[in-house]
Amino acid sequence: MRCFPGRLPVLILLLAGCGTDEVRPGPDGAWHVYPGEDIQAVLDRAAADPRHKHVVVHEGTYRPARPAQALIWLHRDHDGLLLEASGRVVLTAANPDLADREAESFPAIVNHVVYFGDGISARTILRGFTITGANRFQTRSDDPGPVEPNRPELGKQNLLFFYCDGGGVKIFGRSYPRLERIEVHGNTSDPCGAGISIQHLGFQQDTVRISDSIFRDNRCHVTGAAIDVLPASSAEITNCLFVDNLANTGEDTVSPPGKKYNAEHGSGALTVFPGSRVQVTRCTFTGNWNGVDDKGTANRYERSIFWQNTRSGGLAPRGRYELDILDGSKVRDCLVAGDKADLRGTIDVEKNRIGGPDPEFDEEFRPRAPDCADIGYRPAKKLATTSAEQR
Repeated sequence: MRCFPGRLPVLILLLAGCGTDEVRPGPDGAWHVYPGEDIQAVLDRAAADPRHKHVVVHEGTYRPARPAQALIWLHRDHDGLLLEASGRVVLTAANPDLADREAESFPAIVNHVVYFGDGISARTILRGFTITGANRFQTRSDDPGPVEPNRPELGKQNLLFFYCDGGGVKIFGRSYPRLERIEVHGNTSDPCGAGISIQHLGFQQDTVRISDSIFRDNRCHVTGAAIDVLPASSAEITNCLFVDNLANTGEDTVSPPGKKYNAEHGSGALTVFPGSRVQVTRCTFTGNWNGVDDKGTANRYERSIFWQNTRSGGLAPRGRYELDILDGSKVRDCLVAGDKADLRGTIDVEKNRIGGPDPEFDEEFRPRAPDCADIGYRPAKKLATTSAEQR
């Protein structure tokens, strides 16, 4: 660990030591983490500090040092932290040096890359990270956590969903973080929610806010390859890109016998379960195994593009769709076109553009077509690199 701001003589450094106990906030008031250092240890120190709640992680790749439920975790003790990347920071579930090479989960050694537990409010922000490498690893050990301190009033409900959903990010209980400018890619889960799994358990006092983010090439056995909003949960998704995500890669082992979930056409990059609330604004879904399946009521989809979500590779036997929405009354100002634009026929054709025009995406999925000037995803501006490089 770097210990103090400025360039101190080597003798002073040797005398002072550089263990975790000597970590201090930098001159800018932020805690700083560098490659080779322990993000969780610094998060815990920041959580205990009543004044310094900003943690900056500097450019590099950060891997788990041991098998665990998560690479990093935040619960009510960590509420109010801003965890921010400086430069390109990769958080990965993979550590090939420690993983079992014979296991199907190789090289992952954590269930979730990032875990948000009960007691997290919208004051808690995760910003600027790349999240990757989850691959169906599962441990139920609390070592070195626990990631979720005992909450008798919550329980863990469906243990399979708690431990196995949300390879990239798991959000559990009364947890409403803000996720900004993240890229979630290359994660695999069994059964659901390879990118993000939201499990509010009916506690909908607030919502998870996800903005200016990319979900790419995530794969799951059943539902919600990019984002899975489990029953009675809530999310707002703004200016996000969903591309090349693949659901239904394996058998549905979680539904009751004879009641496979969306058995004919499969699920989408975004799955919304009954009783859940979502608002999707200025997003783009393209090239996924289906766009969105939503069994909620009066959820809002506005100024978004659903274009050719016709990726192959899943097990559902019938054709692909853009939107499979029970209640499409609040789908407005969207462009929807693919093999089947509106699977259930619930969308108002007078309030949306069904069947075209081609958005003419550029290499970053900006639509260049004049008719798409006010809809769909736009890449977020690059974040400025944090200027203070020393503690």
